[in-house]
Amino acid sequence: MLEPNGPLPPEIYWRRRLVAIGAIAIALLLVLWVGFALLRGGSGDEKKADAKAPTSAPGATNKPAGSSSGAADPSSAKPSAAPVSGSAAPVAGAGQCSDQSLAVKVNVGQPTYKTGEQPVFGIVITNISSSACERDMGSGLQLVSVQSLDGQRRLWASTDCYPDGTPDMRNLMPGQQAAFTVTWSGSSSQPGCAGDRVPVPSGPYTVVAQLGSVRSSPEPFNIA
Repeated sequence: MLEPNGPLPPEIYWRRRLVAIGAIAIALLLVLWVGFALLRGGSGDEKKADAKAPTSAPGATNKPAGSSSGAADPSSAKPSAAPVSGSAAPVAGAGQCSDQSLAVKVNVGQPTYKTGEQPVFGIVITNISSSACERDMGSGLQLVSVQSLDGQRRLWASTDCYPDGTPDMRNLMPGQQAAFTVTWSGSSSQPGCAGDRVPVPSGPYTVVAQLGSVRSSPEPFNIA
């Protein structure tokens, strides 16, 4: 059924006007909302970009973790080995050790040995001078002797039966020592290995070590 021509009643007219105005208002709100959302999204991206950008102090440089600037620490270098006492390493400019520059000491492995045991003697030669020096300290040049307690009778000497020994050149710094060990069979001996060698009887004895004209103090021990 068609509407009749002619002016609309006022109620219908104002109703349509209100509907149109409401539609326009809704459209404007949608436009404003879309524009606000776009603006907000753009500013959020800028903030994210700012958050990702690294900050650094003026003049700072980027280095791997654990790195350090400057030259390497010289203390990290490996230390050199200490010289061994009595080493045969050559000493530059070292002269011959005179008898006056050396001291000789002898010690006994234990104070008492049983008959049939082999006493062990230790010999220590020290450079008591203020200069480095060298000396042949081979076994043929060392003299170790066993004597009676009063020192009047010699019972054995290391060079009686073995006068020749292998050369042993030692270079000693001031205060440095060279140590040697001599094992005695417990039998007597004579120069040139003459006569029979027999076991030394029980009793108190002393041992003396000598290099050149330098003699040690006698060291007592017992054979039981």
